[in-house]
Amino acid sequence: METNLPEEELLVARAKQGDRAALSQLVVNYSSRIYHLGLRLSGNSQDAEDILQETFLIMLKKIGQFQGKSSFYTWIYRVAVNVGLRKLKSKPHKYDHISIDDPDFERVSTDAVREWPKFDFDVINDRRFRQKLDHLIEQLPEIYRTVFILRDLHELSTEDTSRILQITPSNAKIRLMRARNFLKERLESTVKAEAML
Repeated sequence: METNLPEEELLVARAKQGDRAALSQLVVNYSSRIYHLGLRLSGNSQDAEDILQETFLIMLKKIGQFQGKSSFYTWIYRVAVNVGLRKLKSKPHKYDHISIDDPDFERVSTDAVREWPKFDFDVINDRRFRQKLDHLIEQLPEIYRTVFILRDLHELSTEDTSRILQITPSNAKIRLMRARNFLKERLESTVKAEAML
C-alpha cells in the first residue's frame, strides 16, 4: 500500500509550507481510504463522513507538526483511527470490551489459528453473506476490530498497524489472531447454515 514516496514527500513538504494545491492533492489521494476506514470502524456512512471530515481538518491544522519520522499515510491513518475511536467511545457500547490482559492471554497467544472451513466460494460473493460479514466485523470488540480493519481490509503491515495504534507488534498480532478466530467461528456456522438452505 506504500505510495510513491519521493513524489509524496514533495507533496507533503509543499503542503507543510501552506501550498493549497498540495493540501488538496493529499485530500484527494487519501479521501477514499480514510472514508472506508471510517466506515469499517463505525459501521455507518454518516459517521464515516464525520471521521473523514474531522481527519482532514486535523491534517490541515497539524500538518506543520508532521516530522516525517513515519510515512505520511501512517500519520494520517493514526489521525483517522484516533478520530474514529473517539467517536465510538462517545456512543453507547453495544458489545462487551475484552481486555488484552484478560486471563486467557497466554493461552490465546500460543493457540494455533484454525483452518478455514471448506465451502462454496459462490456463497462468499453473495450480497447477503457480505452483509453478514460486515455485521460480524461490527460485533468485534473495538481493539480487535481496529487491528483487523487495518491489517486485513486495508492491508497495512504489522509494523505500520502497531505504529498507528501505538501498541507493540506482538500485541497487534495477538489482536489480529483473536479477530480472525472470532470471525472464522461465526463464518463457519453461517456457511453451514447457508449450505443447509
